[in-house]
Amino acid sequence: MTLHDRALAALRGLALGDALGMPTQSLSRETILEDYGPITGFVDAGPRQRIAAGMPAASITDDTEQAVLLAELLIEGAGTVDTSTFATRLLAWERKMKAKGSLDLLGPSTKFALEQLNDGVPAGEAGSRGATNGAAMRVTPIGIANDVSDVRTFVDAVVAASEVTHNTSLGIASAAAVGAAVSAGVGGASMPAAIDVAISAAVDGEGRGHWVAGGTIAGRLRWAIPYLADVPADDRDRALAEVIGTSVAAQESVVAALALAAVSDDPWRGICQAASLGGDTDTVAAIAGAVLGATTGSAAWPPAEVHALETINDLHFSSLAHDLLALRA
Repeated sequence: MTLHDRALAALRGLALGDALGMPTQSLSRETILEDYGPITGFVDAGPRQRIAAGMPAASITDDTEQAVLLAELLIEGAGTVDTSTFATRLLAWERKMKAKGSLDLLGPSTKFALEQLNDGVPAGEAGSRGATNGAAMRVTPIGIANDVSDVRTFVDAVVAASEVTHNTSLGIASAAAVGAAVSAGVGGASMPAAIDVAISAAVDGEGRGHWVAGGTIAGRLRWAIPYLADVPADDRDRALAEVIGTSVAAQESVVAALALAAVSDDPWRGICQAASLGGDTDTVAAIAGAVLGATTGSAAWPPAEVHALETINDLHFSSLAHDLLALRA
């Protein structure tokens, strides 16, 4: 597998997981099972799906759209992200969503941070409450564009792309963990090695930004992965949803996504499982998909589903991966 193959698989895994979780996001496990049964492929948004109401099967959500936005800014800026431009683009994206009648809008941390910026609060302070998973869900392009061999330098890049909305110990540590796992995988690391790097990056990230209370990302990963590995396979959904957690809180959904990826022996089934858990399913599945793709390569994903995903959403991941890897070089 080449760098391009793994980078492409990471982007596709992100979007595949996002699209699988589109119809189930914010629903309970019980509601998902009643409306869809266990998720095994793309389905239309059901009658009780309010955020993505009426969206057809294989449609992506904010997870993929914000990741693509970040990738485009990285390419435009030759590897750097201009804070004011990023804020402007995010607000423009939300206006477009509102014009379409969509409720798939900016998350609570991002929304608050952008309101702060508009009120004249400095960029480093605007994201001082961002402890949710918004930075982690969009960080995959950072992992593709930056080598993680020097963890501290890598986390610097994560901070630069995250602090405007998620400038907290939890927000940065979670994004650093996901980005580092993707970067390590793109560079050829196995899943266990990628998880080790993710934990190291999370430790570094925990010392950045504004401290907020909560179980640390590194500490919860060290606990959650061996815990989940010891749970019988047919009880892992319950363990992920009820013990590790799948809410928008970074120390729940990001840890759940990385733990699920770490124990999964089939990438496609893994992200389908993530989409069935309840809670922030599109983000859990998207993060798990990005890491599984990076460590496994394009063979992880079924060609028919990839074709449907990229056609329906007009995605051009091959060229995007190429341009991001040029920055890595």
